[in-house]
Amino acid sequence: MTAFVTGGSGGIGKAICKALSQMGYDVAVGYNSNEQGAVKLAEEISESGRKAAAIKCDVASVDSISKAVAMCEGTLGEITLLVNNAGVADVNLFTHVPDDRMQEIVNVNLMGSMYLSKAVLPKMINRKCGNIINISSMWGEVGASCEVVYSAAKAGLIGFTKALAKEVGLSGVRVNCITAGMIDTPMNNGFTEDEISSIVEEIPLSRIGTPEDISDCVCFLASEKSSYITGAVIKVNGGMCI
Repeated sequence: MTAFVTGGSGGIGKAICKALSQMGYDVAVGYNSNEQGAVKLAEEISESGRKAAAIKCDVASVDSISKAVAMCEGTLGEITLLVNNAGVADVNLFTHVPDDRMQEIVNVNLMGSMYLSKAVLPKMINRKCGNIINISSMWGEVGASCEVVYSAAKAGLIGFTKALAKEVGLSGVRVNCITAGMIDTPMNNGFTEDEISSIVEEIPLSRIGTPEDISDCVCFLASEKSSYITGAVIKVNGGMCI
């Protein structure tokens, strides 16, 4: 079994890669800029007994995706599990977001998942077996002020999940989505302690989530225990968005 995880060197991605390797997957750690982190993680996974490779993949580039998929197949084998985890976000008024940044946010958070899914699906369909897990956000469900573009892209990812699940289900391919809440990652470094405290007050479970909260859900969706689940949107947000 081979898993390709985009954004694999980030906080959530790292937890996902480690957890999948412990499940028995060989893991392609997809990265765009953090080569050092991806290489180090791949080495750690390899030392634990599974195959792993750090593979550069700019999800906003179809050419980069094509090369990354080919490299993964040549190094680890055909991709049986794709985890679309790469993401970028800004906190800014919608009217203040530059057009090029707006396009980048949509490309990374939505189009990248579509491009990669399109790249791996033909072989999954031919095998009559495959699994795609998209990492979205609760803001894709309810929207967030000052994260309008991000919310729109993540909402699109939810719609993409549901539609694709219907289209490829007969081919034995499952497609599911996780909508993450506030997770303790560097993406939240822009928030002050007071702002984070205010957010925690709105979370019924009274804590910020951990990357492992997301990776645990990924592992469930990657296992046979979820073999009858497709097109699902699973909320992992501590009850903040129900």
